[in-house]
Amino acid sequence: MKTYYVYILKCKDNLLYVGMTNNLERRVNEHTSGFNKNCFTFSRIPVELIFYQDFNDVAQAIYFEKKIKKWSQKKKLALVEGNYDRIQILAECRNATHFKYKNE
Repeated sequence: MKTYYVYILKCKDNLLYVGMTNNLERRVNEHTSGFNKNCFTFSRIPVELIFYQDFNDVAQAIYFEKKIKKWSQKKKLALVEGNYDRIQILAECRNATHFKYKNE
């Protein structure tokens, strides 16, 4: 059974990069060495692996990667810290048109 990893790298400019691979060590080494000049991290090395989660199902890994790529940096950092309560708070809609704020 193959293992797939969704990972977060912290770049030298403090931006976060989210990726997925089936070989975490190799992929982090590629990011670190500047293997691909077209990669987001190429001009942002050094990078540091700050989070990864493993999956046995590639579809679940792809789903999770796409999901967290859309998150704010604060929400991604809460995931890195394992602060799931903060993720929930940051996920709440604060828009004035949200149903919680409408007078009924």
